[in-house]
Amino acid sequence: MQSTSCDRVSSVVRRCLTAAAAVSGLALAPAWGGEPSVPYVPTPQDVVERMLQIAKVTPRDYVIDLGSGDGRIVITAARKFGARGFGVDLNPQRITESVENARKAGVSDKVAFYQRDLFETDLSEATVITMYLLPRVNLELRPRLLQLKPGTRLVSHDFSMEEWKPDTHVTVESKDKYGGAGGRSEIYFWIVPAQVSGTWQWQFPVAGKPHSYEVTLEQRFQEISGSVRLGGRTIRVQGARLRGDEIRFNFTAELDGAPVKHEFTGKVEADTIAGTVAVSGARVTAQIEWNARRTVRGAAAPVRADPYAVRFVETPK
Repeated sequence: MQSTSCDRVSSVVRRCLTAAAAVSGLALAPAWGGEPSVPYVPTPQDVVERMLQIAKVTPRDYVIDLGSGDGRIVITAARKFGARGFGVDLNPQRITESVENARKAGVSDKVAFYQRDLFETDLSEATVITMYLLPRVNLELRPRLLQLKPGTRLVSHDFSMEEWKPDTHVTVESKDKYGGAGGRSEIYFWIVPAQVSGTWQWQFPVAGKPHSYEVTLEQRFQEISGSVRLGGRTIRVQGARLRGDEIRFNFTAELDGAPVKHEFTGKVEADTIAGTVAVSGARVTAQIEWNARRTVRGAAAPVRADPYAVRFVETPK
């Protein structure tokens, strides 16, 4: 982790820092002025590379590292994977160190480092965001991450997003963790999901006859479920999956007295979905263009209210 600090110090802040440090296994040490701080602990290099591999970073990506420490994640993303990006950290010493490390690695044209509050950083340019933050920071940051462009990839070292389950969770044994003592690192990976909750409608012909469909979807982060209304009947959808802006689901419904399986795949863009549907039954087999429009918006992905949330402005890395 990089050095972590609070922008406001109070008894609540101190209690929250102590709790966060207890969870992370870090010891609090007093800084000048009596403010609590967390020691700078870098992410082991083998864990850095595994994080970037899990995120499938390529030269097309723009990586933003929140709490960038000595810059190793952004520098590795540029040097080894050809990506561009920047890191933010509040500690000016870490920024100076990062700039020098980028120069030595020959990637100064691809990366930058800013002394900046991560909560005031524009994340919209990112295709990949990396972080090694304390648990409460992850939770406070989570609503902003969920508003990023669907398909944005997120990788966290050691700390989860609690009820937002990761798409991938990997455990790595690193001999360099904890200053060479060795230990286990947890890597959590998410893909920001499109917001699809609500009611969607469309029409298309099956075996030459037009049919009207209405699907109502419920969403909890990337997990979706729902039901379809067709011909006066309600049927539960099956195999529903949302990965970024890509959606798929299926159901079997009776049309003209015979069961017909519908398999939908599409791409979500705001209140529209465009894709294809494969229909198959005893009397019909076809692949049809599918264009749906949302007529009623559902609730956004849940965000846990926490009146004691503390805003940390620097992070672990």
